[in-house]
Amino acid sequence: MATQSTHTGKPSALHSLLEMRVFNEVALLPLAWPWLMQTPKGDGHPVLLSPGFMGDEASLAVLKRFLESRGYDVHTWGMGRNVGFKFRHAQALEQKIRHLHHQSGRTVSLIGWSLGGMFSLYGALEAPECVRQLITLGSPVTVDPVHGSQSADFVKKLYRLIAHPLGPSVHVMQPRVKKLRERQLPPVPISCLYSVSDGVVPAQEATITGDPSHCENIRVAGSHIGLGFNAMVLAILADRLAQPEGAWKPFQPQGADGFLYRMYTHEALPI
Repeated sequence: MATQSTHTGKPSALHSLLEMRVFNEVALLPLAWPWLMQTPKGDGHPVLLSPGFMGDEASLAVLKRFLESRGYDVHTWGMGRNVGFKFRHAQALEQKIRHLHHQSGRTVSLIGWSLGGMFSLYGALEAPECVRQLITLGSPVTVDPVHGSQSADFVKKLYRLIAHPLGPSVHVMQPRVKKLRERQLPPVPISCLYSVSDGVVPAQEATITGDPSHCENIRVAGSHIGLGFNAMVLAILADRLAQPEGAWKPFQPQGADGFLYRMYTHEALPI
């Protein structure tokens, strides 16, 4: 069974401060780009990206450019800035998934960053026949319905100010998203990328417990804000997306890249 992180509580104040690492992650990306160009290329199927809270199309530019370089037909959600989990946006994303599936004749891979992962999860639950796989980047996919979100306090305050006075847990309370509230998982391969030093979404909320035949949690090193610019994340995305349809297997880093992965994450296996 894909094991959920055993971490508990909110992100530490130190980890929240370390979110400033994003500037280092962005600065190092050009140096890693030649290595990233050696990652597997895919089969050209459509990939749909959804941004994190307060992110917009521009925040997905690096992800989009990289995945296009790997040969994919990459689309962004097309609804501007993500200002909270709005049902009309979730419904629009579902319709976009169905449209891309119908237009291309192929199933769609979904990648959601932070809160964008909740939109992607909703889309996969509502239109599983159109979805090839779901990949989340630091997304709060396992929020406790009793105790609510354990996200960093500054994130909760920002969400209350901009999106909803009840805070970031409100999306699981909406009657039209019952499947999210009940923690249902779609019958498609799911990869949840998370960082134990995430200063925004704690590791236990960014991971899932599910059938290992199609569910996994992959630990990465880095900040939450930098997940879309993180060279390790990009390399893992290339690996996951390049798998033949219907032949999904859990992530198993090999060779020199596997050695570097284990060294930077302090993990023998992604759990």
